[in-house]
Amino acid sequence: MKASNKAPKAAEVLEERLRAKGNFVGSAPAVALYTGKGSIGLSEIRKAAERDREIRFTSLMHHITVDLLWDACKALKRNAAPGIDDMTWKEYEEVMEEKIPDLHRRLHSGTYRAKPSKRIYLPKPDGRKRPIGIASLEDKVVQQATVWILNGIYEVDFANFSYGFRPGRSQHNALDAVWSGISYRKVCWVIDADIKGFFDNIRHDVLMEFLEKRIADKRILRLIRKWLRAGVSDDGEWSKTELGTPQGAVISPLLGNIYLHYGLDQWVKEWRRTQTKGDMIFVRYADDSVAGLQYRHEATTFLEAFKLRMKEIGLELHGEKTRLIEFGRFAARDRKMRGDRKPETFDFLGFTHICSLTRKNRKFCITRKTISKKMKSKLSEIRKDLMASRHDSIHSVGKRLRSIILGYYNYHSVPGNGKSMSAFQYHISRAWLQALRRRSQKGQNMTWAKFSRYLKMWIPTPRVVHPYPNERLFVK
Repeated sequence: MKASNKAPKAAEVLEERLRAKGNFVGSAPAVALYTGKGSIGLSEIRKAAERDREIRFTSLMHHITVDLLWDACKALKRNAAPGIDDMTWKEYEEVMEEKIPDLHRRLHSGTYRAKPSKRIYLPKPDGRKRPIGIASLEDKVVQQATVWILNGIYEVDFANFSYGFRPGRSQHNALDAVWSGISYRKVCWVIDADIKGFFDNIRHDVLMEFLEKRIADKRILRLIRKWLRAGVSDDGEWSKTELGTPQGAVISPLLGNIYLHYGLDQWVKEWRRTQTKGDMIFVRYADDSVAGLQYRHEATTFLEAFKLRMKEIGLELHGEKTRLIEFGRFAARDRKMRGDRKPETFDFLGFTHICSLTRKNRKFCITRKTISKKMKSKLSEIRKDLMASRHDSIHSVGKRLRSIILGYYNYHSVPGNGKSMSAFQYHISRAWLQALRRRSQKGQNMTWAKFSRYLKMWIPTPRVVHPYPNERLFVK
């Protein structure tokens, strides 16, 4: 029976009806919930936000207590790169008993000053470099505490189809929603959308306007402005930031979600409610999103409206990475009738999604395979590391390699991706053997038979880690 067009649809319907109480099986949350000493006070914020969806919070700063700052410090990554202050977590730990109360005093007296972010560049698979902003350690502590407070408000407001950087939600939950939405709704056209330079192009004035819809505490708003205006230090040279929020800052994912909640998600809900007659799904993970629609004319209209909406909030869809393709249960049949080739594929969160058929009863299903370019890039990175460390002990290399491989399997070992995982294991095995043979002239004596014992010890066999998406949704 066709669902009413006035009701929420697709991935949002599934998520609303089948949301898990806690974490999803086999998938760790991207953001942890706060359960420390101040959690009772923060839970009251959430209750107030749930009671009144229009309320503006006028008094939040007092929730930043010494205990909350202490817990925020302990929640930071121990081995994270230091910011402009060159302070590591281990060094700060030695003076925490003095620093945390002093930080608390400066925050509440108004003398706290945000430091510029230290800019570094990380290589991207296409050869370009991604700018990352590393905040000073004390800025990270205060940002983490602020995130915990604001989560109590915005987790009530955020759309069910938003998955990025939220407590209890992960990339695999977003992947499940896409798979289930396309599989169980009448989706025939898919828009794979990517926002160009999202974090670098967030308009500060628009962001503050969005924040003020829920936050009326001037001290919290002033704190966020300080981080936005702190600027960046690039190789010792300070520059002002008039746009964007640094990728790598603790607060940036939440600010990004708030920006797109008001700028995109609410707009999508209204567009779907008023402009569609057929089925429609929408799933967003940070700045990556997938929309699925039943009718081509609605998909084309939505894409054009999507582009215009992005311009209204100072953003732009990536021309090369945003595509409208025919995809879904009826795509292969309809294209065959027209004499066209097989349906195109689309990439989302590390996987290429392919229209396929089940082996047993030849029904429609979506096959997900690791994106070829990303797997090649990862293999190339591992090969370089193996060659650089070829003179290290086999035990130390094997231990490190096993950890890398297990981490890779934990993300990519989904049903239907077995061939890619087996290929990944094979190429790593060959790369390690080659590195061992290059240790010395005698290394040529390392035959495959001798090497097999190291494989059994250190190279795990790939196995499916994740259940089918519908199983993970319906079991909860």
